[in-house]
Amino acid sequence: MFISFSNEEMAANASLSGQSHLDSTSLNDQSVSSRSSNKSLRVAEKERRKNEAEDPFVLAWKYFSDVETGTPVQGNDEVERNLVLVEQVAYNKGLPPEVISVMLEFAMSLRMGTTLCVRVLKCLIPNSVVPQETVVRGLVWLGVGKIPISTQVLFIKWVLTMFDTIDAKNQLRSIYGFIFNFVMDENLCPYICHLLYLLTRKESVRVFRVRKLLELQSKLGRQPFLLHLLSLYKVFCPDLVTLSIPSRMRCGFRTHNSQWKSGLIGVQKRNGSQSPSSISLFFTSKDKTGSRKRKHGHLELPALSSVVNKPAPTETSSIRNVVPLLHIHSFTQLLENMHRIELPAQMGSLLGSSLALQYLNCVQDESAVLRFNFWLGYALHEEFLFCADGGGSHKSEEAVQFLNKLLSTQHFLQEGFSSSEVFLYKFLNVWDGSLHRPQILGLLSDLPVVPSSQIGRLLFEPLTQLFFTSSVFFKCGLMECLNNMLLKWLTWHSVYALEDDLDISLNSHTSINMTLSGFKDSVMELIHFVGHLASVGLQLEGSHSLLLSFILDFYETVCDTFLKYGLPLMVMPPPGVFYPALLATDPVSVDRLAYIMYRYKVNLTSAKKQENHTEPFHISRQTIREFNHYVVIMVNCLCNRRMFQPGIGVQLDEELLLESKVPQCSTRFGLNHHPAFIGYAVDFHQRCWPGRKEMDLNSIKESKPWRWYLEYLFTQGYDGLKQFVQGNVNWGPATDAKHRGSPLPQTT
Repeated sequence: MFISFSNEEMAANASLSGQSHLDSTSLNDQSVSSRSSNKSLRVAEKERRKNEAEDPFVLAWKYFSDVETGTPVQGNDEVERNLVLVEQVAYNKGLPPEVISVMLEFAMSLRMGTTLCVRVLKCLIPNSVVPQETVVRGLVWLGVGKIPISTQVLFIKWVLTMFDTIDAKNQLRSIYGFIFNFVMDENLCPYICHLLYLLTRKESVRVFRVRKLLELQSKLGRQPFLLHLLSLYKVFCPDLVTLSIPSRMRCGFRTHNSQWKSGLIGVQKRNGSQSPSSISLFFTSKDKTGSRKRKHGHLELPALSSVVNKPAPTETSSIRNVVPLLHIHSFTQLLENMHRIELPAQMGSLLGSSLALQYLNCVQDESAVLRFNFWLGYALHEEFLFCADGGGSHKSEEAVQFLNKLLSTQHFLQEGFSSSEVFLYKFLNVWDGSLHRPQILGLLSDLPVVPSSQIGRLLFEPLTQLFFTSSVFFKCGLMECLNNMLLKWLTWHSVYALEDDLDISLNSHTSINMTLSGFKDSVMELIHFVGHLASVGLQLEGSHSLLLSFILDFYETVCDTFLKYGLPLMVMPPPGVFYPALLATDPVSVDRLAYIMYRYKVNLTSAKKQENHTEPFHISRQTIREFNHYVVIMVNCLCNRRMFQPGIGVQLDEELLLESKVPQCSTRFGLNHHPAFIGYAVDFHQRCWPGRKEMDLNSIKESKPWRWYLEYLFTQGYDGLKQFVQGNVNWGPATDAKHRGSPLPQTT
């Protein structure tokens, strides 16, 4: 049976046959190409091995990897030749990581005795990084007990010098306890403490380690290396370290070997690489000659960097399931990883990141705040307190920027740091009042509530000396500072006061509480202190208008302590503030005093209505008497024109009043003759009686012109005067002055 095909089918079969032939040809070509490529790789690998076999440096370091234990050193020209070659490469280009591993293993294993060990350690200069596994093996060799103590010390010095070139630190931290055991050796203790300082985390601090360090301190004395390690332990776990750490210690651990550092820097320059950001250098002491003239080394904010220099971890690859703060780029990411955040290596970098400050504001773990306070206190004390010139050289823009950054951070967190608080208490005793005055006063206004038993010694004594020996502009700045301080204290009370026990927390990051009675005592001490400064300051400066304005700002805050801030406390201004404001030559001061007295009346009236409350606000009778006395004086002075009369206001001898040659002295401080309002009185007189040639301001005292004059003053924007007059003066019915004379307004 025959099968016939159409022309189309025959063409398709021919096409498929041709395509199959092409595919087989292509596969053959790929196979040939693959074999050719593999051959090229084999040839290249063979060529590389041949070059390595001919490279003297490769032969040299491989000699030390293959040398047998017990090989003699003396008379061995081969080992000398190979070691010299390794040293030349190390000092010129640095050693690769695999060579570092081989040479360190050779030195620490003592295959050829202790003769070459020191020489090999001195030439271990890396060209890139030091493998972490190599350092761990070297530390394990320390426990063998055959290495001389001097060589052990030299090895630890090498580890400290090369610490920042180690590619990772996780394995080193995992053998933290093994390393800690070496602190018992008096020769190794200073260097082991330094290494532990660099490796310590919060989980590394244990009670038995603290106890062991304290035992060493009792044996060796208060050594700096022990104190520095204990201070770090105290930052992480303050409840475990009860030892008081001196606030002024040497800058840190000593630089151990400058030869390694100079060699490492030289290799990096020749290789064109940047020198790494040194953590160990940050804790090393500065040169003694350079410490006299500081260059604000601690005022530079560190860059936000992770503890371990690795890429951003993922959910699957992160070993400890933590996210470095460096890899958080939005507030949403911060909220999602709030409980997995890894803090940066240097806590000072938090000042330069808004997200880091958000974390610091929300975090519940106090270790972050403690670490930051440790860094900040160290920077402030070293740069502004412990300078040889007392901080007088700090005129640079860098110091101003640092303090401004600190101020903005505290305003962002709405509270100050405990380290800046301690710094201010010490700095006020040496401050001249001019060095960085805006920044220091700004930090001063952020101070939390100071107990009344300590506020005099910590604040009032140094501020009193500064106030009375400085210019009027410093006095104004200090008054503004103290007003801001009082505002923040009252705001804290209104926010944090509890309904049950009325305890307030002084700081959101501490557990220090103060009772309402103690808080009232501190506020009262502050108000009385400002009243004393204001009274004497106005006398010294001749009732300066600018100073008086800042003082009245303070008492505008004081007069509303009950209604605005809920504090059951009323304190009246002293006579040294009341009378200069009442007799001021500018109308704004008189108007503000009238407003303050009006707010005092509103607060006292509101407090009076709480008599039937379960916890009434008991107002002192002395306060009520002072208020009534001031109101009577103001009404008699401004409205009734009865100043300087016996039993009313300021009393002056009759002879002194006669010597002034001022007619009717008692009427010269009424609103129609008051020095502050004389211009308005003249203008009002000219408006009412434009045809009169003679000026007689006494005509304003008549009933209708007096009311018109008051309305005229009220239209000029003196609302404080308006509220005071309307609340304290009772006007009789309008009558004709011709029949009833000139009725004067009567006090309520």
